[in-house]
Amino acid sequence: MIGLELVYALAGAMFLGFALVTALHRRDRKGRATALLWGLIALSFLLGDYISDTANGVLAIVIVAVAVSGRTGAAPAPGDEGQEAAAARYGNRLFLPALAIPAIALAGTVLFKSVPGIVEASDATLVSLALGAVASTVICMIWFRARAQAPLREGVRLADGLGWAILMPQLLASLGIIYAAAGMGTAVGGLLDHVDTGGSLFAQVALYCTGMALLTVLMGNALAAFPVMFAAMGAPLLVSVQHGDPAAVAAIGMLAGFCGTLLTPMAANFNLVPAALLGLRDTYGVIRAQAPTAFAMLAANILLLYFLGFSR
Repeated sequence: MIGLELVYALAGAMFLGFALVTALHRRDRKGRATALLWGLIALSFLLGDYISDTANGVLAIVIVAVAVSGRTGAAPAPGDEGQEAAAARYGNRLFLPALAIPAIALAGTVLFKSVPGIVEASDATLVSLALGAVASTVICMIWFRARAQAPLREGVRLADGLGWAILMPQLLASLGIIYAAAGMGTAVGGLLDHVDTGGSLFAQVALYCTGMALLTVLMGNALAAFPVMFAAMGAPLLVSVQHGDPAAVAAIGMLAGFCGTLLTPMAANFNLVPAALLGLRDTYGVIRAQAPTAFAMLAANILLLYFLGFSR
Protein backbone atom coordinates (compact mmCIF):
# COMPACT_ATOMS: atom_id res chain seq x y z
CA MET A 1 0.00 0.00 0.00
CA ILE A 2 1.00 3.61 -0.56
CA GLY A 3 2.28 5.42 2.53
CA LEU A 4 4.31 8.42 3.55
CA GLU A 5 7.22 7.08 1.51
CA LEU A 6 5.52 8.59 -1.55
CA VAL A 7 5.28 12.01 0.14
CA TYR A 8 8.94 11.89 1.19
CA ALA A 9 9.99 10.85 -2.31
CA LEU A 10 8.03 13.71 -3.90
CA ALA A 11 9.49 16.23 -1.44
CA GLY A 12 12.98 14.87 -2.03
CA ALA A 13 12.57 15.03 -5.80
CA MET A 14 11.34 18.63 -5.52
CA PHE A 15 14.36 19.76 -3.47
CA LEU A 16 16.69 17.83 -5.76
CA GLY A 17 15.18 19.72 -8.69
CA PHE A 18 15.74 22.99 -6.83
CA ALA A 19 19.38 22.05 -6.29
CA LEU A 20 19.95 21.19 -9.95
CA VAL A 21 18.24 24.31 -11.28
CA THR A 22 20.20 26.50 -8.86
CA ALA A 23 23.52 24.82 -9.68
CA LEU A 24 22.96 25.11 -13.44
CA HIS A 25 21.72 28.70 -13.54
CA ARG A 26 23.60 30.44 -10.75
CA ARG A 27 27.39 30.67 -10.86
CA ASP A 28 27.90 33.05 -7.92
CA ARG A 29 29.15 31.90 -4.53
CA LYS A 30 25.74 32.17 -2.86
CA GLY A 31 24.25 30.18 -5.72
CA ARG A 32 26.61 27.28 -5.07
CA ALA A 33 25.90 27.33 -1.34
CA THR A 34 22.14 27.51 -1.94
CA ALA A 35 22.33 24.55 -4.34
CA LEU A 36 24.24 22.62 -1.65
CA LEU A 37 21.54 23.43 0.92
CA TRP A 38 18.69 22.20 -1.29
CA GLY A 39 20.72 19.12 -2.25
CA LEU A 40 21.35 18.18 1.38
CA ILE A 41 17.66 18.59 2.20
CA ALA A 42 16.82 16.38 -0.79
CA LEU A 43 19.14 13.69 0.57
CA SER A 44 17.44 13.82 3.96
CA PHE A 45 14.05 13.14 2.36
CA LEU A 46 15.23 10.55 -0.13
CA LEU A 47 17.69 8.60 2.05
CA GLY A 48 16.45 9.27 5.58
CA ASP A 49 14.81 5.85 5.92
CA TYR A 50 17.83 4.01 4.57
CA ILE A 51 20.68 5.48 6.62
CA SER A 52 21.40 5.21 10.33
CA ASP A 53 20.16 7.58 13.02
CA THR A 54 23.72 8.84 13.46
CA ALA A 55 24.02 9.60 9.75
CA ASN A 56 20.67 11.42 9.82
CA GLY A 57 21.87 13.45 12.78
CA VAL A 58 25.11 14.40 11.02
CA LEU A 59 23.16 15.32 7.90
CA ALA A 60 20.83 17.55 9.95
CA ILE A 61 23.80 19.32 11.57
CA VAL A 62 25.41 19.93 8.18
CA ILE A 63 22.12 21.35 6.83
CA VAL A 64 21.91 23.73 9.79
CA ALA A 65 25.55 24.74 9.37
CA VAL A 66 25.05 25.59 5.70
CA ALA A 67 21.78 27.41 6.41
CA VAL A 68 23.24 29.67 9.11
CA SER A 69 26.55 30.25 7.35
CA GLY A 70 25.21 33.39 5.67
CA ARG A 71 26.47 32.16 2.30
CA THR A 72 23.07 31.18 0.92
CA GLY A 73 20.72 33.66 -0.67
CA ALA A 74 18.17 34.33 -3.36
CA ALA A 75 18.99 35.39 -6.87
CA PRO A 76 18.06 38.93 -7.97
CA ALA A 77 14.30 39.16 -8.41
CA PRO A 78 13.18 39.07 -12.05
CA GLY A 79 11.20 41.92 -13.50
CA ASP A 80 7.42 41.80 -13.30
CA GLU A 81 6.83 42.73 -16.93
CA GLY A 82 3.69 41.08 -18.15
CA GLN A 83 2.60 39.80 -14.74
CA GLU A 84 -0.03 42.51 -14.19
CA ALA A 85 -1.39 41.97 -17.70
CA ALA A 86 -1.60 38.22 -17.13
CA ALA A 87 -3.32 38.74 -13.77
CA ALA A 88 -5.88 41.05 -15.37
CA ARG A 89 -6.46 38.53 -18.16
CA TYR A 90 -7.19 35.54 -15.94
CA GLY A 91 -8.66 37.36 -12.95
CA ASN A 92 -9.90 35.25 -10.06
CA ARG A 93 -9.57 32.10 -12.16
CA LEU A 94 -5.93 32.10 -11.08
CA PHE A 95 -7.11 30.75 -7.72
CA LEU A 96 -8.61 27.60 -9.26
CA PRO A 97 -5.36 25.54 -9.32
CA ALA A 98 -4.69 26.50 -5.70
CA LEU A 99 -8.23 25.53 -4.67
CA ALA A 100 -7.76 22.20 -6.43
CA ILE A 101 -5.21 21.18 -3.79
CA PRO A 102 -7.57 21.14 -0.75
CA ALA A 103 -10.39 19.76 -2.91
CA ILE A 104 -8.29 16.79 -4.01
CA ALA A 105 -6.90 16.35 -0.49
CA LEU A 106 -10.43 16.15 0.94
CA ALA A 107 -11.73 13.84 -1.80
CA GLY A 108 -8.69 11.59 -1.58
CA THR A 109 -8.93 11.33 2.20
CA VAL A 110 -12.56 10.22 2.02
CA LEU A 111 -11.90 7.83 -0.88
CA PHE A 112 -8.77 6.18 0.50
CA LYS A 113 -10.32 5.67 3.92
CA SER A 114 -13.50 4.18 2.47
CA VAL A 115 -11.67 1.92 0.00
CA PRO A 116 -9.02 -0.01 1.95
CA GLY A 117 -5.94 -1.52 0.38
CA ILE A 118 -4.80 1.49 -1.66
CA VAL A 119 -3.33 3.92 0.90
CA GLU A 120 -2.54 3.46 4.56
CA ALA A 121 -5.54 4.88 6.43
CA SER A 122 -3.31 6.87 8.82
CA ASP A 123 -1.48 8.46 5.86
CA ALA A 124 -4.50 9.11 3.62
CA THR A 125 -4.65 12.87 4.23
CA LEU A 126 -0.96 13.58 3.63
CA VAL A 127 -0.81 11.35 0.57
CA SER A 128 -3.93 13.04 -0.84
CA LEU A 129 -2.42 16.46 -0.14
CA ALA A 130 0.73 15.50 -2.04
CA LEU A 131 -1.33 14.19 -4.95
CA GLY A 132 -3.33 17.43 -4.93
CA ALA A 133 -0.13 19.47 -5.21
CA VAL A 134 1.05 17.36 -8.14
CA ALA A 135 -2.34 17.62 -9.85
CA SER A 136 -2.42 21.39 -9.36
CA THR A 137 1.03 21.68 -10.94
CA VAL A 138 -0.09 19.67 -13.95
CA ILE A 139 -3.21 21.80 -14.29
CA CYS A 140 -1.12 24.98 -14.30
CA MET A 141 1.32 23.60 -16.87
CA ILE A 142 -1.48 22.62 -19.24
CA TRP A 143 -3.50 25.79 -18.70
CA PHE A 144 -0.62 28.22 -19.11
CA ARG A 145 1.26 26.05 -21.62
CA ALA A 146 4.35 26.28 -19.45
CA ARG A 147 7.61 24.53 -20.14
CA ALA A 148 8.58 21.50 -18.09
CA GLN A 149 11.15 23.44 -16.08
CA ALA A 150 8.73 26.27 -15.17
CA PRO A 151 7.49 24.68 -11.90
CA LEU A 152 11.06 24.15 -10.72
CA ARG A 153 12.14 27.68 -11.65
CA GLU A 154 9.19 29.24 -9.83
CA GLY A 155 9.67 26.83 -6.95
CA VAL A 156 13.31 27.88 -6.65
CA ARG A 157 12.28 31.54 -6.62
CA LEU A 158 9.86 30.99 -3.74
CA ALA A 159 12.18 28.62 -1.86
CA ASP A 160 15.07 31.07 -2.12
CA GLY A 161 12.84 33.81 -0.78
CA LEU A 162 11.84 31.72 2.23
CA GLY A 163 15.32 30.26 2.79
CA TRP A 164 15.84 27.92 5.73
CA ALA A 165 12.44 28.95 7.17
CA ILE A 166 10.86 26.59 4.65
CA LEU A 167 11.80 23.74 7.01
CA MET A 168 10.37 25.30 10.17
CA PRO A 169 7.07 23.32 10.24
CA GLN A 170 8.98 20.04 9.98
CA LEU A 171 11.56 21.08 12.58
CA LEU A 172 8.94 22.37 15.02
CA ALA A 173 6.90 19.18 14.67
CA SER A 174 10.02 17.21 15.59
CA LEU A 175 10.59 19.56 18.53
CA GLY A 176 7.08 18.85 19.80
CA ILE A 177 7.72 15.10 19.74
CA ILE A 178 10.99 15.62 21.63
CA TYR A 179 9.22 17.75 24.25
CA ALA A 180 6.51 15.12 24.68
CA ALA A 181 9.08 12.31 25.00
CA ALA A 182 10.96 14.36 27.62
CA GLY A 183 7.84 14.55 29.78
CA MET A 184 6.92 18.17 29.13
CA GLY A 185 3.28 17.15 28.77
CA THR A 186 3.29 15.81 32.33
CA ALA A 187 4.93 19.00 33.59
CA VAL A 188 2.40 21.22 31.82
CA GLY A 189 -0.40 19.01 33.12
CA GLY A 190 0.88 19.53 36.65
CA LEU A 191 0.74 23.30 36.17
CA LEU A 192 -2.78 23.14 34.76
CA ASP A 193 -3.92 21.17 37.82
CA HIS A 194 -3.57 24.41 39.77
CA VAL A 195 -6.20 26.08 37.58
CA ASP A 196 -9.60 25.62 39.21
CA THR A 197 -12.24 24.90 36.59
CA GLY A 198 -14.84 23.89 39.16
CA GLY A 199 -15.44 20.67 37.24
CA SER A 200 -17.04 22.62 34.41
CA LEU A 201 -16.66 20.89 31.07
CA PHE A 202 -16.88 24.22 29.22
CA ALA A 203 -14.13 25.72 31.39
CA GLN A 204 -11.91 22.69 30.76
CA VAL A 205 -12.49 22.85 27.01
CA ALA A 206 -11.75 26.59 27.02
CA LEU A 207 -8.57 26.02 29.03
CA TYR A 208 -7.44 23.24 26.68
CA CYS A 209 -8.02 25.26 23.49
CA THR A 210 -6.58 28.47 24.93
CA GLY A 211 -3.58 26.58 26.28
CA MET A 212 -3.03 25.04 22.86
CA ALA A 213 -3.05 28.50 21.26
CA LEU A 214 -0.74 30.03 23.90
CA LEU A 215 1.73 27.15 23.71
CA THR A 216 1.73 27.55 19.93
CA VAL A 217 2.54 31.24 20.33
CA LEU A 218 5.59 30.27 22.42
CA MET A 219 6.74 27.39 20.20
CA GLY A 220 5.86 28.88 16.84
CA ASN A 221 3.77 26.03 15.44
CA ALA A 222 0.74 23.98 16.49
CA LEU A 223 2.56 20.82 15.39
CA ALA A 224 5.04 21.42 18.21
CA ALA A 225 2.43 22.37 20.80
CA PHE A 226 -0.04 19.57 20.07
CA PRO A 227 1.87 16.56 21.50
CA VAL A 228 2.56 18.48 24.70
CA MET A 229 -0.94 19.87 25.29
CA PHE A 230 -2.73 16.69 24.24
CA ALA A 231 -0.59 14.67 26.66
CA ALA A 232 -1.08 17.27 29.40
CA MET A 233 -4.83 17.72 29.21
CA GLY A 234 -6.44 16.32 26.07
CA ALA A 235 -5.95 12.61 26.67
CA PRO A 236 -5.96 12.38 30.50
CA LEU A 237 -8.83 14.79 31.17
CA LEU A 238 -11.02 15.46 28.14
CA VAL A 239 -10.86 11.95 26.69
CA SER A 240 -10.37 9.68 29.72
CA VAL A 241 -12.38 11.56 32.35
CA GLN A 242 -14.92 13.52 30.32
CA HIS A 243 -15.25 10.77 27.68
CA GLY A 244 -14.71 13.10 24.76
CA ASP A 245 -14.34 11.89 21.20
CA PRO A 246 -10.55 11.46 20.74
CA ALA A 247 -10.74 12.51 17.08
CA ALA A 248 -12.64 15.71 17.91
CA VAL A 249 -10.42 16.58 20.87
CA ALA A 250 -7.30 16.10 18.75
CA ALA A 251 -8.50 17.74 15.53
CA ILE A 252 -10.25 20.77 17.04
CA GLY A 253 -7.44 21.17 19.54
CA MET A 254 -4.99 21.35 16.65
CA LEU A 255 -7.17 24.00 14.98
CA ALA A 256 -7.12 26.00 18.21
CA GLY A 257 -3.34 25.78 18.12
CA PHE A 258 -3.28 27.17 14.59
CA CYS A 259 -5.05 30.26 15.96
CA GLY A 260 -1.87 30.85 17.94
CA THR A 261 0.19 30.44 14.79
CA LEU A 262 -1.53 33.52 13.37
CA LEU A 263 -0.36 35.59 16.34
CA THR A 264 3.31 34.78 16.79
CA PRO A 265 6.53 36.02 15.18
CA MET A 266 7.97 32.61 16.11
CA ALA A 267 6.10 31.32 13.05
CA ALA A 268 8.53 33.26 10.90
CA ASN A 269 7.79 31.38 7.70
CA PHE A 270 4.09 32.29 7.98
CA ASN A 271 4.17 35.77 9.50
CA LEU A 272 7.55 37.46 9.04
CA VAL A 273 8.82 36.11 5.72
CA PRO A 274 5.64 37.13 3.81
CA ALA A 275 5.98 40.65 5.22
CA ALA A 276 9.55 40.77 3.95
CA LEU A 277 8.63 39.35 0.54
CA LEU A 278 5.80 41.84 0.15
CA GLY A 279 8.02 44.72 1.24
CA LEU A 280 5.70 45.77 4.08
CA ARG A 281 6.94 48.62 6.24
CA ASP A 282 5.40 47.04 9.33
CA THR A 283 7.30 43.84 10.12
CA TYR A 284 4.36 42.61 12.18
CA GLY A 285 1.74 43.82 9.74
CA VAL A 286 0.67 40.28 8.82
CA ILE A 287 0.16 39.40 12.50
CA ARG A 288 -1.85 42.57 13.15
CA ALA A 289 -4.11 41.80 10.20
CA GLN A 290 -4.63 38.20 11.32
CA ALA A 291 -5.28 38.90 15.02
CA PRO A 292 -9.08 39.50 14.82
CA THR A 293 -9.52 36.32 12.80
CA ALA A 294 -7.34 34.37 15.24
CA PHE A 295 -9.38 35.38 18.30
CA ALA A 296 -12.69 34.79 16.51
CA MET A 297 -11.60 31.33 15.34
CA LEU A 298 -10.32 30.43 18.82
CA ALA A 299 -13.74 31.23 20.29
CA ALA A 300 -15.39 29.24 17.50
CA ASN A 301 -13.16 26.22 18.14
CA ILE A 302 -13.98 26.28 21.85
CA LEU A 303 -17.69 26.17 21.04
CA LEU A 304 -17.24 23.49 18.37
CA LEU A 305 -15.34 21.19 20.71
CA TYR A 306 -17.78 21.76 23.56
CA PHE A 307 -20.88 21.00 21.50
CA LEU A 308 -19.52 18.38 19.09
CA GLY A 309 -16.79 16.59 21.03
CA PHE A 310 -18.79 15.14 23.91
CA SER A 311 -21.83 12.89 24.01
CA ARG A 312 -24.58 14.05 26.34
